[in-house]
Amino acid sequence: MTKEIVFEHAKAQYEKWGISVDEAFDKLKKVPISIHCWQGDDIGGFEVNQQELSGGIDVTGNYPGKATTPEELRSDMEKAMSLIPGKHRVNLHAIYAETDGKVVDRDEIEPEHFENWVNWAKEHGLGLDFNPTLFSHAKAEDGLTLTHPDKNIRDFWVQHCMKSRKIAEYFGKELGTPALTNIWIPDGYKDTPSDRLTPRKRLKDALDEIYSVEIDEAYNLDAVESKLFGIGSEAYVVGSHEFYMGYAMQNNKLCLLDTGHYHPTEVVSNKLSSMLLFSEKVALHVSRPVRWDSDHVVTLDDELKEIGLEIVRNDALDRVIIGLDFFDASINRVAAWTIGTRNMIKSLLYALLMPNEHLKQLQDEGNYTERLALLEEFKTYPFGAIWDKYCEEMNVPAQEDWLAEVKQYEDEVLSKRNS
Repeated sequence: MTKEIVFEHAKAQYEKWGISVDEAFDKLKKVPISIHCWQGDDIGGFEVNQQELSGGIDVTGNYPGKATTPEELRSDMEKAMSLIPGKHRVNLHAIYAETDGKVVDRDEIEPEHFENWVNWAKEHGLGLDFNPTLFSHAKAEDGLTLTHPDKNIRDFWVQHCMKSRKIAEYFGKELGTPALTNIWIPDGYKDTPSDRLTPRKRLKDALDEIYSVEIDEAYNLDAVESKLFGIGSEAYVVGSHEFYMGYAMQNNKLCLLDTGHYHPTEVVSNKLSSMLLFSEKVALHVSRPVRWDSDHVVTLDDELKEIGLEIVRNDALDRVIIGLDFFDASINRVAAWTIGTRNMIKSLLYALLMPNEHLKQLQDEGNYTERLALLEEFKTYPFGAIWDKYCEEMNVPAQEDWLAEVKQYEDEVLSKRNS
């Protein structure tokens, strides 16, 4: 049986439920995923005075071929994106500035230090997103940045964030699509604090100062990202979900939900419907926590499917800004990007191929038997044949065929790098 016959048979099974595969493809093609650059070099960056990774972040493994220059990193991203269906975005951290060998501290970064990234994005038709880097720095050694008791240190990080927003504005103006500027800080305490309120007052004041400069949302969108705990901040994190959700609502900012930043029994999929009721847009960092915020490569697990379902069934494909955030140095880094991003897209296609309106009706009617039965039966519908056809239409390899290209790239490029 040819692939085309298999696809037509699969398509007919979905169409009997009134599901248009062609419409699903058209919708999916318009959804960009913001692919994080830091998977490619283990969050190393290109600062001249590069410092050891810190701030509750850890990358394990030493798989050969890590990118050590901007050119290598961009080449690796190009290879990954050639294997991922659709047109997507690239998410940068401030430490990926290119300063021509000059020491430029983070409160001094300028748009010119990202000119090569912008030219590359123009060449490939990509949007760019941005993150100030408030970790791995001498002024963050004690795990405190925007909430530090020392005003001079707070002011340094405020200036860094303000500079970061201007860089994102530059991206938006040059590329014709707004950049998302996301602020995450590691600030917190290892053991039970004696004062929870004052650090949060400092954070609120710092954010107010950072956002005191208005930037047109046609060029820049602001987001804040919470966390439950981290290495060195197990007992208390200043920027909790409640803090940032309140701040975002009050100040018209986006609340960014990282799938690894909550209690292990909490899931982001369950939060989306509530957030969408009160926010025009919501931002995501999708990773895979394994017992804690471990940032494993995204797999097509139940929670990822549920995230896709919540986005699609709530008609929020244009309201949820999807970014990825994982890093694994124990496997081929190009493969990690490819696996994780393809899985994020798969979850959306899976959701687009569900009889969502019928399932909603069954719930309203109290017909929980049929609802459960259909949800389970659709798990074994011929989704794979539809996904393979989508990849074919988007001119990328289907099934595991992409792996051969990664292996060839490793043999010809990655294996020749000095680690």
